[in-house]
Amino acid sequence: MGAGKRFTLYSVAGALLFGSLGASASQEALPGADGCSLHSAHGQISHVIVIILDNVHFTRDDPGVPSDLEQLPHLLNFMEANGTLLSNHHAALTSHASSDTLTALTGVYGDRNGMPVGDAYRYVNPDGTSNPASSLAYWTAPVFDPSTAAPSDTRYNLLTADGHNAPAPWVPFTRAGCNVGMVATPNTVLENVASDVPVVFGAGSTEALEASASPSQASADFLGIAIHCAAGQVLCAAANHGRPDLLPDEPGGYSGYSALFGNRYLAAVLSPRGAIKDIYGDPVTDAAGRPGFPGRDRMSAPISLSYVAAMQEHGVPVTYASIAAIHDDHAGGQPYGPGQAAYVAALKATDAAFVSFFARLQADGIDRTNTLFVFSGDEGAHFAGSAAGPDGCDGVATPCVYQKVGATSANLNGLLARQGVNTSFAALPDAAPAIYVTGNPARDSSATRSLERGAGAISVQSPYTQDTAPLIALMADPVAMKLLHMTTGDPARTPSAVLFAMPDYSLSVGPASCQSACVAVNPTLAWNRGTISPDVTTTWAALVGPGVKPQGVSDGLFSDQADLRPSMLALIGLQDDYMSQGRVLFETLEDWATPPALKTPAALPLAQAYKQINAPLGDLALASLTLSTQGLASGDAQGDAAYQQTEAFLQGVTSRRDALAQQMATMLANGSFKGAPISQAQAQDLVRQSLDLVSSVSDQIAGP
Repeated sequence: MGAGKRFTLYSVAGALLFGSLGASASQEALPGADGCSLHSAHGQISHVIVIILDNVHFTRDDPGVPSDLEQLPHLLNFMEANGTLLSNHHAALTSHASSDTLTALTGVYGDRNGMPVGDAYRYVNPDGTSNPASSLAYWTAPVFDPSTAAPSDTRYNLLTADGHNAPAPWVPFTRAGCNVGMVATPNTVLENVASDVPVVFGAGSTEALEASASPSQASADFLGIAIHCAAGQVLCAAANHGRPDLLPDEPGGYSGYSALFGNRYLAAVLSPRGAIKDIYGDPVTDAAGRPGFPGRDRMSAPISLSYVAAMQEHGVPVTYASIAAIHDDHAGGQPYGPGQAAYVAALKATDAAFVSFFARLQADGIDRTNTLFVFSGDEGAHFAGSAAGPDGCDGVATPCVYQKVGATSANLNGLLARQGVNTSFAALPDAAPAIYVTGNPARDSSATRSLERGAGAISVQSPYTQDTAPLIALMADPVAMKLLHMTTGDPARTPSAVLFAMPDYSLSVGPASCQSACVAVNPTLAWNRGTISPDVTTTWAALVGPGVKPQGVSDGLFSDQADLRPSMLALIGLQDDYMSQGRVLFETLEDWATPPALKTPAALPLAQAYKQINAPLGDLALASLTLSTQGLASGDAQGDAAYQQTEAFLQGVTSRRDALAQQMATMLANGSFKGAPISQAQAQDLVRQSLDLVSSVSDQIAGP
């Protein structure tokens, strides 16, 4: 498990108890769950529980300190003893909570859900300037720009490649008669009072008036929690303040469905005797003590898991939940380092919450014999800080302390000015910022090209090591971004370039003349994400339940967040009304749960080759990104031939990839969900073409 040895932190007997939740206390159907018709291979699955743990790591961030999951032994043993834990699992690009969770929810990358650049993005105005927008807006909401009440971009926040509202992840379940609960799951709940509350409740509604008059109270009342009901369910009736669950662009139509939004209305059905309580029985409140949603960053395991259990106990057999990052002190605002006493204590409290959660589910008759559990970390993160001390600290027996903690903030504008680059641009602070050149010039304009060349030439001195090294590791412009699934159905969101910094750095846009150092440690940001680095882009996922092999850790199977959706649907016998960009991870399935077409010898090489040419972190993408970086850094004001050749070559690669991937995805999807056989000859030819395509790019990369 990563670097270093495994630790046994708590009672092995206790861990194995929850790792073998078998015979349940009761097999009785819970209220309202009878109409839910899942179609698993042996008919065993009647509940689905999906839990996303923000920035919880399987591998060690420090070789001497047990990893996050090692310090969550009851959860880890439950996954390892009863299912398959994927440790060679990957995030999307760029790697952030919103984009990665959306990919896991939908089975498609950012080019088909609208969110390829993280928790926030920018859009280009008609005058060539750009404005900020938040990824966190409800599924059917338009672009949410916190800086203005009238954004110039009025498209959906979540959209398909052709600009329609993206298909919603709860639809296959509600069509099958299953109510679906969402606990702090991005975009499936109301995210902000400014735009989301009017979208769902109406501009003149009582709820919208409260949102205007008392935003903090409205946040506690209406944000963060939702139940999307099957048609005709009393749970979401108007008498319970249910609202029409409108999905105007859903393939096949979607009418007659309703949903409940917010703690105010969910508490009445989940906890009719009083306030919603966390897993320990303490009332759930926000920072000011108001009952209700406490805010996304305060959705700890005791709170999120309690909402999940309450929903499962009250006729909501399919639940999704997100758990806030554990490595930050959300109350104090400071990040923790690996092995720091407060970090270890927070992990221990999280593990205890899972103990209580599993016990509560077992008492309800919900366990691995009748439930599909899906767990995942959304993405990884790179810790930036000084070496831990004292020597030999492990955080468990000896707490670790740090002289300095924080990512290195680099003023990109000032550093470019030192290169003689005066291009005006905007970007949101990030380790992989999307750059919007003012005026929105063509990708090969002198303004854009001088910025890219200048960025590629920047070297900085680390405040930790005092070593001088390049700041930017990789670069992509819209040509490479298309191959990486990073251009959307909204052209206004397409940046001029994305710069992937070295993992210790976060880039910002400051003054062209640095008043102090252009590079300085930011003590409020220690866990860097977004850029391309193994500790950022590699994460983990686990499947537990009927039909899943109990094979423990799988470190050889390449997978990413897009694969979780089709794998889950294949296990429960449902399917989406669109084609996923992921694939069923049939290597994790029992033989009796594996679709027959996927048992043929041609299926596995086809699936593996498909991932390597289509995944944003597959072989083709990484080779193409390396080649793109070389092209963008090349040339000068007098000539740009190498750049132009690289761009033309990558455009051809993308066209070939798209055609191959479409054929492969169709074969795999038809074999997974429609029983169509996979042709050995056709599969072998597609695999050969895929290998040739990857080789053609690798051959173009210049040596050191």
